[in-house]
Amino acid sequence: MYESKYGKVLTVILTIVIIAIVGLLGFLGYEWYNKYVVNKDAENFVDDFLGEVNGNGKDTQDVDSDLSGVEDVNIQSDKNGKKLYKGYVVMGAIEIPVTGCKYPVLEKVTKKAIEVAVAVLYGAGLNQPGNTVIIGHNYRNGLFFSDNKKLKNGDRIYITDNSGKKVAYSVYNKFETTPEDTSFYQRDTDGKPEITLSTCTDDSKLRLIIEAKVDE
Repeated sequence: MYESKYGKVLTVILTIVIIAIVGLLGFLGYEWYNKYVVNKDAENFVDDFLGEVNGNGKDTQDVDSDLSGVEDVNIQSDKNGKKLYKGYVVMGAIEIPVTGCKYPVLEKVTKKAIEVAVAVLYGAGLNQPGNTVIIGHNYRNGLFFSDNKKLKNGDRIYITDNSGKKVAYSVYNKFETTPEDTSFYQRDTDGKPEITLSTCTDDSKLRLIIEAKVDE
């Protein structure tokens, strides 16, 4: 009888372990798929956006959307002619080769907007004189600015604005600060464009700040 009870306990434990493993695999699978869809939607849009602003737009039928959930890209505009991504006004696009970041840059920061892309938090605008702050989430899974911690001085960030002008920026400063700190928003850029990328640290307690200036 003792052995029978022992066997039942082992069976229950084994069942719980199997359920936990299946649940974990399901969660990880969902996270991977969601990341894939978000990134693919953004990449498709940016590719189309770059083609359109440079006057060599591609046929949207060529867009890779082999998985359900990934959108065929068709750049829409609002009544003022401003380009839209998932209903949000687009100011341009950002590409960071080191991290694989490739997203539309949205005009306004809202809770929903920065769940689909990155957005301008402060400044005159993309590729304009002065400092422009771009904010993005760190989901610790490769989405948005999750991998900004990998950036180092000299790494390049490319910004394309709505006029089609593509500017290369080089990282020259990287630091952590409190969420309340805005002292780096306004700085002397000698009349040249600069960008600042802002995201949370992995523990969400601080902000990781990346400053970059136009390549000379």
